[in-house]
Amino acid sequence: MRTGARYLLLAWLLLCAGTALAQPRAWLDRDAIDAGDSVTLNIETDQPGAEPDYAPLQADFILGERSSGRQVRMANGRVGNIALFGVVLTPRRGGVLAVPALRVGAQVTAPLRLTVQDAPVAGRDGNAPAFVETEVDDPHPYVQQSVGVVVRLYYAAQLASGELDLDTPANASLQRVGNDRSFVREVGGRRYNVVERRFLLVPERSGPLQLAGARFSGRGVGGLFGDFFGRDNGRLSARAPDQVLQVRPLPAAAPQPWLPLKELQLRYLTQPQATRAGEALTLEVEARAVGATRAQFPDLPVPSLGDAAQVFAEPVQYDERFDGASPQLTLTRRYAIVPRQPGALAVPGIRLRWWDVTAGQERVASLPALELQVAPGSAVAAPPLAHPPVATPVAGGDAVAVAVPARPSWLWPGLAAGFALLWLATLLWGLSRRRPAAVPAGRGTAPVPGGRHALADLRRVLDVGALDEVAHILVGMGGVGSVDEVIARLDDPAQRQALERMQRARWGGGDDLAQVRERLREAFRGGPRWRGAAAPEAPVLAPLYPGDR
Repeated sequence: MRTGARYLLLAWLLLCAGTALAQPRAWLDRDAIDAGDSVTLNIETDQPGAEPDYAPLQADFILGERSSGRQVRMANGRVGNIALFGVVLTPRRGGVLAVPALRVGAQVTAPLRLTVQDAPVAGRDGNAPAFVETEVDDPHPYVQQSVGVVVRLYYAAQLASGELDLDTPANASLQRVGNDRSFVREVGGRRYNVVERRFLLVPERSGPLQLAGARFSGRGVGGLFGDFFGRDNGRLSARAPDQVLQVRPLPAAAPQPWLPLKELQLRYLTQPQATRAGEALTLEVEARAVGATRAQFPDLPVPSLGDAAQVFAEPVQYDERFDGASPQLTLTRRYAIVPRQPGALAVPGIRLRWWDVTAGQERVASLPALELQVAPGSAVAAPPLAHPPVATPVAGGDAVAVAVPARPSWLWPGLAAGFALLWLATLLWGLSRRRPAAVPAGRGTAPVPGGRHALADLRRVLDVGALDEVAHILVGMGGVGSVDEVIARLDDPAQRQALERMQRARWGGGDDLAQVRERLREAFRGGPRWRGAAAPEAPVLAPLYPGDR
């Protein structure tokens, strides 16, 4: 019995040894790093074909380069095939972070801890090999105001690799715009290579807005950076100081639609003085706005001339760029004006109400009205007589031909106006043939006439866009001028309620933004349902092939 007990004990020890060998092992190459630096997580296992599941790491880390390999190792008197895995981790925040247990095949690793220390903030006054700057064009913006953010990375030597990140703050949207710009600048007597990256920040709620400083982590070429940092691993990290923006609420006397800007200028690019009846003249207007994007800016309005002339407006052309740290928008629009009759024609100037964020008051940008002299058309200059000369008898018996004054003839101006109307009807007919067919009534997801966006655009902004972008897309799909008009044209009560709740959230009404966005996604999953959406007509002709449906 003693011999049997010894054999059982030996078998149990061998089983424990095999289990210990099968347990995967995980370790970090360092237990403490600076903010913005990276660490390598290593994992080894002897399970054939097993690979680690890195998904739990993504909550607190950015996953970088991955590696894998195999080696032969002897353990407990037997030879085993060991698989080695490695992944580079960049912490998303500071403090003591937990590296969770990871599943490797049928086993899990033990959890680990990593201490992330705040890296020293290097600036222009120091002699650091690299530093980062974050420039904000307005530290006291209004709700829904476009704020330009410029991040600049300064580095004194060649880089082998690197990442420059700026986190999206809470209660705001952050969007990277344009391409990176590279140049060389001398700071404190030292030449730096500079990479400039631009972002657009839109606050969605009033109050303090915490903007974390931009972070850089990379690796230098050769051992040069190792000399700077006192180590030979070539790693380089830098971080800009944090900033707090004080977001102001919507003013009580704010104009609608809400248009917060730093500057707005209107001008005529072409300014005609005279024309002829029935002939088209071209009027071109330009608007330059500092502190806005295309999604926030309304379309330039179309002048209303009543029965005096017809006005045909082309689509708005625009250009977006950065002027220093502020976004700048340039809009141009052409108008074709066809006078119906000769005489004086008054073209009213365009007016736009906007809010001056620098002065904190409402302003109006306007263009002067134009006074045009409309001459008769070429066919009207010498109108034919309505009646031929009539011989009138006079004393003496001789007949004298006296021309009877003719009444003014409106034949040719009427024909010109008729041709213009016919051309307009042909244009509208051609545009209507290019629009998609309406969906059956009750579903009503087809855009109404004048829509400028598709359902795919709406779904995109509902997922990743700001609330002002959602409003802009819906206004474009409805072919109207404001969100209130969109609400009036919607047939679905749930969609109207979702938009009303969105409006309250946009102007600082206190609603939770996440719930507002989820409500919008649910209500507009199938697209907007417009009033009076007609069912598609049945085809007049039978299908070409019997199997077509």
